[in-house]
Amino acid sequence: MRFRSGTDIGLTREENQDAVRCEYFGHNVLAVVCDGMGGERAGKEASTIAVEEFFQRFSAGYSESLDDDEIRKLLIASVSAANSVIYTRARLDFKNFGMGTTCVAAFVTSRSAFIANVGDSRAYLVTGSGLARITTDHNVSTVLYQRGKISEEEIDTHPQRHMLVRAVGVEKTVDTDIFIIDYDDKISLLLCSDGLSGYCTDDEIYSIISKADIDDAPAELIQLALDKGGRDNVTVAVISD
Repeated sequence: MRFRSGTDIGLTREENQDAVRCEYFGHNVLAVVCDGMGGERAGKEASTIAVEEFFQRFSAGYSESLDDDEIRKLLIASVSAANSVIYTRARLDFKNFGMGTTCVAAFVTSRSAFIANVGDSRAYLVTGSGLARITTDHNVSTVLYQRGKISEEEIDTHPQRHMLVRAVGVEKTVDTDIFIIDYDDKISLLLCSDGLSGYCTDDEIYSIISKADIDDAPAELIQLALDKGGRDNVTVAVISD
């Protein structure tokens, strides 16, 4: 199992409020991508805290003997730990009012991939024929589509597509989506902030990741987003065996 990651401030933002971290746990891999939000430096602080707290809680609870349900519960607990710290921090300093972050994480073993998600950063399965999105965006446009108010084609162009309805640290508790993908031989995953998925189509992303070596994939995907205008921070993590 191999992983590579990268992040870039983009071409229009004054600060990179994304954060990414990938580590081995034995032969397994844990990768986390967070996209912070909030005034001044609150967004950067939120994403940084989320990654640190996630890894700390996961490391404290992990052992190689965990079964699938225990891994699922540990991922949820890791998101909750990050949520509690950010929520408390925001209420201790008015400058941090409204701080929060997305969080998408993947824990990949030799037979299964466990995905945790809050917000609109995404996880994709990279197949032989294209990208298969694993996660569901927690934003206003997706909710409107689910309620039949807009069409599927309008989701990615709706003016409220960047307005989150769920994020880490905004409420006292947080609901985390969990997805488990079992596989037999090989797997390839992409985690990214909306600085990539919000400005590049799945086909454009796939045209890069399907051809690039894993060592080059993060930089090439970031360049794709920059070529599209670089209107947001962009962060990616690629996991492949």
